[in-house]
Amino acid sequence: MANVSIKFNNKEFLLACEDGQEEHLEELLIQINKKFNNLKNDLGNLGENKLLLITAVKIMDEYYETKKKVDQKKEELNNLSKKFKELKSLIYDYRDTKESEIEKLNLDHENLKQEIDDNQKKYENLIDEAADQISNFVKKAKLENISK
Repeated sequence: MANVSIKFNNKEFLLACEDGQEEHLEELLIQINKKFNNLKNDLGNLGENKLLLITAVKIMDEYYETKKKVDQKKEELNNLSKKFKELKSLIYDYRDTKESEIEKLNLDHENLKQEIDDNQKKYENLIDEAADQISNFVKKAKLENISK
């Protein structure tokens, strides 16, 4: 344990604290002494006990207000975190839906391509058959003309 000598309301005090916390304790006591002296200047000399009580109440009020603000910010942060998770989920759902639609479109495209190829082959076969039939008809017509 370390000891810190401080001056509060023009009186010397020796306080114990954890090793390494001396500087922090001195800073805290400087702030408390400032608040005490400000109240003493603002309110006059009401007596040391009343001024100490009012100082403690003011410090607790500041602490309580700060704690409320921190709690409010934590709640806002939690809400933002929930909204972010929802948004992230929506993004993944959207991505999955779009990937599914792309796969379906690719499959439809391949099917359409295959259908076009099949129709092209059928068309070519139909043309070839028609050409063969026309050629056969012409040959028969020539043979008939020659035999007459």
